[in-house]
Amino acid sequence: MEAYRRFKFDSFEDLKKELSRLGIELPLAEDTGMLQQPLRIGKNSVSNRLVIHPMEGCDGDSRGRPTELTHRRYRRFATGGAGLLWFEATAVVEQGRANPRQLLITGDTIKELAALFQETLDAAVGKNGTGGKPYTVVQLTHSGRHSRPVSKAQPIIAAVNPYLGDEKQAAGNIITDAQLEALEDKYVEAAVMAAQIGFNAVDIKSCHGYLISELLSAHTRQGPYGGSFENRTRFLLNIVDKVYKKLSGKIDIAVRMNGYDGMPYPYGWGVSREDHRRVDLSEPIRLVEQLQQKGVRLINVSAGSPYYNPHVGRPYDSGPYIPRENQLYAIERMLNIARKIQAAVPQTAIVATGLSWLREFAAAVAAGGVAGGWFQLAGFGRQSFAYPDFAQDIINTGKMQRQKCCIACGKCTELMRLDGVTGCVIRDAEVYRPIYKKLKAGKPSMVGKEVADHV
Repeated sequence: MEAYRRFKFDSFEDLKKELSRLGIELPLAEDTGMLQQPLRIGKNSVSNRLVIHPMEGCDGDSRGRPTELTHRRYRRFATGGAGLLWFEATAVVEQGRANPRQLLITGDTIKELAALFQETLDAAVGKNGTGGKPYTVVQLTHSGRHSRPVSKAQPIIAAVNPYLGDEKQAAGNIITDAQLEALEDKYVEAAVMAAQIGFNAVDIKSCHGYLISELLSAHTRQGPYGGSFENRTRFLLNIVDKVYKKLSGKIDIAVRMNGYDGMPYPYGWGVSREDHRRVDLSEPIRLVEQLQQKGVRLINVSAGSPYYNPHVGRPYDSGPYIPRENQLYAIERMLNIARKIQAAVPQTAIVATGLSWLREFAAAVAAGGVAGGWFQLAGFGRQSFAYPDFAQDIINTGKMQRQKCCIACGKCTELMRLDGVTGCVIRDAEVYRPIYKKLKAGKPSMVGKEVADHV
């Protein structure tokens, strides 16, 4: 497999030549007009095919309420023109927060979250916005083994995983069946509050190695939440059933899920039992078919873990280690996962990810994917930190501007690992570069280290 290389494409033709040389197929459409088409999801309409992914700013206060920096971020997202705005990971219980500044949805924070939501909608329809309200999703989460509600980690683990070096850490920290059953109802309570606030949908977060993601791969766990496929999917499907029963169609349900973990079996989801470097979508497709049968009409497909193999889910030019594959292979893998899942559940809108590394050429790939039926919506994560108005530029001019694009440098992630608030150090330098410099001067980077046998 061709080795990692930095982004060095001066033209669309350069990219096409490289794809041909590597034998990689990506959907390409130089006419991006398809991205302006609306899409129906449930009772609501999305004005265009562009999505801002749930990007955490790690800038809430100690009680899980948004701060002015959070409000600033969402004002920028709202005026950027994306038809779907996926609000960031918001913990359903205090002990499930990933860091001491992660947002929290409870009776104590609902007022502040409602104010953030309303200000976001007001910005979207205001003089700097596009005049239309985006379809809004809030991501409900429990961070599981990555929980750190205070300065020290407090892991809550679904299943022991030797690849994460946690045999000792797991002692006394395995979540019980009774705790999981009680936690299902906390998700329902959070969904009720999200409906009261006015969100179009709740996302039951099932990706990136957090609690539900880990349960999906909990082959070695005993009891009703581990082992068989039925048991490993029980927690997620129970929540979906309970939310629908409680809210009776008052809010849509979405799921952001990994299609592929890239971690060896029996500790990975969507991986071949013989070779974890190969994708096996038999179980992910079985799950999304069940979700579609239950009424879920929006699934955001991701891959990998930011704590184990970050290059799988977010190809980069500089990061915690040098990947052993060309970034275009990772993008091809993610888009093909989305393509196969979309084919399996045609009544469900699949959101693709993995586009930001492509810079301005991402617009052509997004348009090609939508036009070719690979997926129905194109999501952008890091790009939204760097370039929150990318959607407006695509809609108004048919293209993105390179000088505004994310350069896949990884500094936004590094800020998070340094316990800082998160944003683009390069394109939003006035706010985030001073924070980055101060943290770098104070202590060394805590970005993850390389592990053996990365994809």
